[in-house]
Amino acid sequence: MRIGWIGLHSEGIAACDAVLAAGWRLEVIITHDERIARKRSGEASDAYHRIASSHGVRLVQVSDINAPSSLEMLRSLELDVVFVIGWNQILKDDVLGCASIGMIGTHASLLPHNRGSAPINWTIIRGEKSTGNTLIWLASGVDAGDIIDQSAFPISPYDTCNTLYQTVADTNRDMILRVLPLLAAGQRPGRVQRHGDEALLMRRRPTDGAVDWSRPAAETYDFIRALTMPYPGAFSSIDHQQVLLWECSLLPINTAIGDPGSVVGPVYSPREAACGQLIACGTGGVVLLSVEFGGRQIRGRALSSQEWLGKVFSNVDE
Repeated sequence: MRIGWIGLHSEGIAACDAVLAAGWRLEVIITHDERIARKRSGEASDAYHRIASSHGVRLVQVSDINAPSSLEMLRSLELDVVFVIGWNQILKDDVLGCASIGMIGTHASLLPHNRGSAPINWTIIRGEKSTGNTLIWLASGVDAGDIIDQSAFPISPYDTCNTLYQTVADTNRDMILRVLPLLAAGQRPGRVQRHGDEALLMRRRPTDGAVDWSRPAAETYDFIRALTMPYPGAFSSIDHQQVLLWECSLLPINTAIGDPGSVVGPVYSPREAACGQLIACGTGGVVLLSVEFGGRQIRGRALSSQEWLGKVFSNVDE
């Protein structure tokens, strides 16, 4: 088979490495040019450069996979199968037709549940306790193709968007290694995806990260861990300066402990990383463990020593 690879984000790196290590040949790796790549959270263009160089695979950088120049390049390669893993552009029909067997992608949910944008982030924000990853044949429509394989996994209270995407990367690798021998044997595995009436997940933008402190603490905790690095982060403001909220812990309290957003006070511990500032939510509170404030990151003991008593975190500068 003549196999191609299209990818940008980090969840495709383990799979791409494993495919080549297992002896499969890639005719091309396509990634974004640097101008586009550096604007994307979780991009891994440097890793794709490393893989291509170490395995002697042709690397092509594009700004738009649907542009006429990209289409011409793909057609000239006469590919049988293309894996599209961690890519941020929807492939148009002309591009989808550039592989004789088809193009295969993944979506970080158990389709048809949570079709659409940012499924890992939305899953944590919604407080779901499990999710998964789906290998699909790419087709017209959003995450609409036939299902090839699926892998389910739990969401623990300790997970963040980053840890779940590491699991997504591992399951990308495992599912792709399972399907390659079937494709080489002339099979085209898959089953029709039955779509229900569940709405598509909406795209998330950095401006959607404002914390609503009137929500219960458990929801605030989920919101912050859903948007932490490598994403732009949840945020609030204090003294007319934006504060990025990278890490927090959750208190098992379901009653009000102060006005929403108010700084209750410092939390101390012999373990430096467990120190922080307790902030009241609608009910309960969260302990901020790592924030970015005034252009610098403050965490642990340094954060607990900050004099923020009497201040209130807000969504809007007043």
